[in-house]
Amino acid sequence: MDAINPATGERIATYESDTAADVEEALSSADAAFEEWSDRPLREREELIASAADVLRENKREYAELMTEEMGKPVSQAISEVEKCAWVCDHYAEHASAYLQPEGHPSPAGSNVETVYQPLGAVLAVMPWNFPFWQVFRFAAPYLTAGNVGLLKHASNVPGCARAIEDVLREAGYPEGVFQTLLVGSDAVDDVLADDRVRAATLTGSGPAGSAVASTAGEHIKKTVLELGGSDPFVVLDDADLDDAAETGAWARNLNGGQSCIAAKRFVVHTAVYDEFVDRLVDEVEALTVGDPTDEATDVGPQASADLMADLHEQVEASIDAGATVLTGGGPMDRDGAYYEPTVLADVPEGCPADSEELFGPVAAVFEVADEEAAVEKANETPFGLGASVWTEDRDRGRRVAREIDAGCTYVNQLVKSDPRVPFGGVGISGYGRELSGAGIREFVNRKTLWVE
Repeated sequence: MDAINPATGERIATYESDTAADVEEALSSADAAFEEWSDRPLREREELIASAADVLRENKREYAELMTEEMGKPVSQAISEVEKCAWVCDHYAEHASAYLQPEGHPSPAGSNVETVYQPLGAVLAVMPWNFPFWQVFRFAAPYLTAGNVGLLKHASNVPGCARAIEDVLREAGYPEGVFQTLLVGSDAVDDVLADDRVRAATLTGSGPAGSAVASTAGEHIKKTVLELGGSDPFVVLDDADLDDAAETGAWARNLNGGQSCIAAKRFVVHTAVYDEFVDRLVDEVEALTVGDPTDEATDVGPQASADLMADLHEQVEASIDAGATVLTGGGPMDRDGAYYEPTVLADVPEGCPADSEELFGPVAAVFEVADEEAAVEKANETPFGLGASVWTEDRDRGRRVAREIDAGCTYVNQLVKSDPRVPFGGVGISGYGRELSGAGIREFVNRKTLWVE
């Protein structure tokens, strides 16, 4: 596997892919490790995930620079990502015991009935490149602390990050076999998931990848959690604080180069404030600093690869050909590397890619709507249902509109984000299941009823 720096197009390193024998050894090691690991007191597992947080903080610059090299994330955002990984480790170190506390139920006199939470075994995690540390720790912190063991199949363009995460947990003191990285291609996933020693799978990625994993898991009756794509609406009502909405909206669309499932992608704006908001949004987008991702002052770095940038531009060109108007940006930048101009499209026709598909890059599509009802209708005019954002000075109105939008999470006067303290996940073709908080740690456990007479 070659790691290519998207800012320069240069090869950073080459990693040997794991062989079938390597995979078999990893599966055997995971299976052997599970019995002892699952029997270890929960408090000890909490202490180990706390140690992982310490390792992350001690080496955060090193890990951030590795992310920046492999997938182009601005280094300041990469540092924030490592800090967030430490936060999720802290969270489960503090709260796992409470989340997994047995739950009592009404029962006849003389009986005691409760639900206890017991780990399942080896969980396969198929993870994406866009947040190469956070996506992994979002699954590892809860699932390992619950007593499962993990097998990571990371994206092929971030092999260094995959190895580094394995090293974090090893340095933190995790026993051999509790967490392992498999450097294999996507074609190996089906066989790993079908193996009897793997009990469940979690995937963050594209719809087709999610469908493939769900299909194999279903065939073998294995639990899955899927977090797939999104086309999140950013709804601006007529009483919104436009300065705040435009500033946050520009960032919500362009953070991580726009390469986020929960990025604001479709800006649905009330006609009474449409012109003013769009002018401010364009100003905010044009004020973003695009450049060298190793520079602390950079807001937007390159796209993760030249191929991904070409796919994005094809969607933008098709939308323009269909009638969309470019307000700023609109194409690749005239410089070395996979840089795409932060872009705003208006007059977006129904059915074109900017309207109906996920644009995984720094491209915002704006839509004008006549009233609140039309805003909700447009927000829900998508098969995706990951996140949504609503902007209004009236908190009760915001709460009401948020409840009407079909999404796994809706934020009022805030960008969509994942937070260890609250459940995260989607509906529709954005996936199913929940990560983080108590809901996340209880996804891959046996919720066993224990009746004592």
